[in-house]
Amino acid sequence: MDQHPAWGKAALSAAVAIATVAGTGAIHADQGANSAPQFDFYGSLRTQGEYVRPDNRDESEDGLDAYWGVRDAYSRLGVHMDWALNDWIDLFGQVELPIDTANGKVQDPWDQDADVRVAQIGLRGDFGRVAYGQQWMPYYNAIASPLDMFSTYYSGFATFTSFRLGDTVSYYTPELGGFTFAGSYSRNRGALRVDGTPDDHYQAVAQYAVGDTTVAVGVDDQRGEKDLRLYGASISHVMGDLYLAAKYERFSSDIDEQAFGQDGSEAFNVFASYRWGPHVFKGMLAQVDHYGETIAHLGYDYLWTDNLKLFAEYYSEEETAAITERRAGAETFPAGASGGQVIAAGIRYDF
Repeated sequence: MDQHPAWGKAALSAAVAIATVAGTGAIHADQGANSAPQFDFYGSLRTQGEYVRPDNRDESEDGLDAYWGVRDAYSRLGVHMDWALNDWIDLFGQVELPIDTANGKVQDPWDQDADVRVAQIGLRGDFGRVAYGQQWMPYYNAIASPLDMFSTYYSGFATFTSFRLGDTVSYYTPELGGFTFAGSYSRNRGALRVDGTPDDHYQAVAQYAVGDTTVAVGVDDQRGEKDLRLYGASISHVMGDLYLAAKYERFSSDIDEQAFGQDGSEAFNVFASYRWGPHVFKGMLAQVDHYGETIAHLGYDYLWTDNLKLFAEYYSEEETAAITERRAGAETFPAGASGGQVIAAGIRYDF
């Protein structure tokens, strides 16, 4: 779900240029400032072994043989930059690259054309937060993220929205009596117009947090020839070591055939996790029309240290959504596999 690398590089170049201009302006505006930009380098290495058993294992009928393999689970290397320009405004930036450990390449393991995960620059203060570049999207953060809690490669597929988009301007408000609001505009990142070019993409969300419960609603407007628009709502609640979440999404569009984005198609997910000392147990059930259909996902994490995690998961989908060929991604999407089951186990190390 990442974007083409050319867009990521464009966002990265823009981020560097904006940071240079903003930094120079800040120095000229406040010669007495003694702050300096702070850089935080980080990484997360995530690798899994897996057994994949598609429901249709007859290659002569466009199926996919069962296989054992190794797959990356979204490893990344990155750097955060924070710069207090004065007492009320900070400049921030982030660059994050995907590291496909299974293939030994700088690429996303799903969208293998993408070589940048995040490249953004922005300002934050009492007014909220504004950012430009390739970034996590407001709709995903509010609606899908509360259920995107698994550790393997198969995390996050049971939603209709995109995780990150480039050429995006976003704004998040400060908290206002428990409410927060956010919106974004992504140039040429929407659905296709009649002439085959991508339309602009808009998102808007609202969240309300009271105690340990958070409720969110949002719209993901991809526009285009088929007037593709996604509405969603989520709720999450923390009860000590128990975490519960659910979400609902529904498409509105001019698509009337049975396909992704069909008018009235729905996604419904329920998720629960429980932590017992270093042990974390997770489970999700989902029904996602035309993208996995009935999905079951179970997981176990063992938190060995604060930085090291071992994990094991079972994933099942009725129709093909996440399953691919060995170490492949979206470019070899094997629709003829007709869904299947996966057993995976791996290791994650954060630094």
